[in-house]
Amino acid sequence: MADERWVFGYGSLMWRPGFPYAERKAATLHGRRRAFCIYSVHHRGTYDRPGLVLGLAPGGATRGTAYRVEEAEWPETYAYLKEREQPTETYIEARRAVRLADGRRVEALVFLSDVRHPQWAGALSLERQAELIAGARGLSGRNVEYLRDLVQHLREEGVHDASLERLLGMVESRELAA
Repeated sequence: MADERWVFGYGSLMWRPGFPYAERKAATLHGRRRAFCIYSVHHRGTYDRPGLVLGLAPGGATRGTAYRVEEAEWPETYAYLKEREQPTETYIEARRAVRLADGRRVEALVFLSDVRHPQWAGALSLERQAELIAGARGLSGRNVEYLRDLVQHLREEGVHDASLERLLGMVESRELAA
C-alpha cells in the first residue's frame, strides 16, 4: 500500500533496529552501495581520532533489511531514527524504492551519504579504511566491533562481501600488532 511506512537498513539497523516493527523482510536498494565512506566522530570515533562508519554511496546495489512500521508507531520511530542516524547530519534523508525478497516493491525511508558533508570520506582504499578503523573508539564502542558485527550479520543474512571480509582481516591484524 502506498501509505505504508517502511525503513531500509543496510548496517546496524539490520540486526539492531531499536524500534517496533510489524514486518521485517530482506530487501535490495538499487543505485547505492554499502561503503565505509563516513568519518565517524561520534559513535565509532572522535574528532581527534575519527573512525569510519557505513554509508550508502552512489552506485551499485545494497542488500539489506526493510521494516514495515505501523502508522501509530511512526512518529516515535521517526524521531528515534533521526536521533540515531543524524547526530552530525552526515546523511540525507530520502524515500527510495526497494525490492523486498518476496518480490514486492515498496518505498522506504533511507539515509543516504551526503557527499558534500565534511565527514564524507569518499572512496578510500581498503588499506586506508583499515588504518582508520583500527584503534578507533567512540560513544558506541570500538570501530572494529561495528565492522565485526556487520560482517557476522551479513553472513547470517546470506550476504558474502569479500571486500568487507578482507577489511576485517586487515583491521584485526593491525589491532593484534598494536
